[in-house]
Order: sequence, then structure tokens, then C-alpha cells
Amino acid sequence: MKITKGTAARCVAGIIGGVLLAGVGSTAFAAWPDEEDGSDVDVKVDIVPVAGGALSLTVGGTETTLSESGSTATFRQFTGALPDVTVTDTRTDVPAGVAWYVVGQAGDFVGTAGQPNITPDHLGWAPEVVTDNDGEVAPGDVVDTSLDSGANAVGLAGQELLYLALDSPEAKAASGQWTANANLVLKTPVTVEPGAYTSVLTLSLFEDAF
Repeated sequence: MKITKGTAARCVAGIIGGVLLAGVGSTAFAAWPDEEDGSDVDVKVDIVPVAGGALSLTVGGTETTLSESGSTATFRQFTGALPDVTVTDTRTDVPAGVAWYVVGQAGDFVGTAGQPNITPDHLGWAPEVVTDNDGEVAPGDVVDTSLDSGANAVGLAGQELLYLALDSPEAKAASGQWTANANLVLKTPVTVEPGAYTSVLTLSLFEDAF
């Protein structure tokens, strides 16, 4: 059963966006004095399990690049792939009727040279579960762009990538780990301004009752 989103009890977010480059310079240091005496220190840590487990989201990369493919005389098309998105649930006691879902929200494609923005409704995706499962999770719907037609031609304005598919309000979440990804497609008018663009795609993990 696909859940209906309400007030989220839990949210973890990952962002697919640009790359921050940090330069590291070199500094000259005075030579250390000759060692007179010394001693080693053993550094120890005891990491205990999280009580009751945890629900978490990880993303297998911080950026992706779209390349032109499939353009026509009426639109330009750019395709690519979302990095793997993994949900891990190690909890031992989850109330019945509580389920999680991962939502993708794209921002404007912003031109690096001041070109007009490309709005997120021009970006669509086709989600896919890439780990084996027995039907406990399911991918979200294929989302088309606003240059397509049909009920799902809305772009990535808060669309499900992956969700826990409970079959009844009495069902409980299962522990496990599941990975999904998606083919991405950006469609623009043929009159789109040339140049480099960057968008931020935010992936959020919510948990809610239904």
C-alpha cells in the first residue's frame, strides 16, 4: 500500500549538487628540537550499538552530469543517472502502521553566466529498486517533465523515489537495507540559452503514520 504523506515524524536529507573545491597551501615550519624522551599513548574507544536501532539514508555520490541525448526539432533532451540512494532500517521495535518514504525535490537550474533559470518542472525521473526484496519496498512513479503530457508531467517538485509498501494499517516496518536509483531526464525548449547550469536535488527520508 502506497502511503499518503502527512506530518513527518522523522526526516533525513541528502543533497545532490555542486562540488566545493578547497585549496591547500604549504607552510614552512621550524625544525622540531631533538627528542629527549617520549612515551606512547593507547587511544581506545568502545562504540556501543544504537539503542533500538535507527532509520537512515545515504547517497552514493554528491553530483551527477546530464548529457544531451534524444533531442528533437521541438525540444532538447539531456539524460543521466541519480547516484544510488540507500535506506537502512536497523530498528527492532516499530509501531504498526508507520512507514517511511524518500522524496526528491529539485531546484531551479541556474546558469553560470546569468542565463535565465530552467525551472524544476523540466526535470523528470524513472525510479528503480536495485536490491532484491520481497515486495516490502517499491519505487515511486515515473515522473515526466512539463514538456510531456499526462498526469505525471509535473517534474520533480516533491516526488517519491522509494517507499515502504505496507499492505495494511496493522503491518509493521521490516528491518533491512534497500537501494534505489533513477534515470534522470531534462527537457527544455529548443530556444534554451546555451551555457552551463547547476541544480540542487534534495533527497529526504520521511517517516509517517497512515
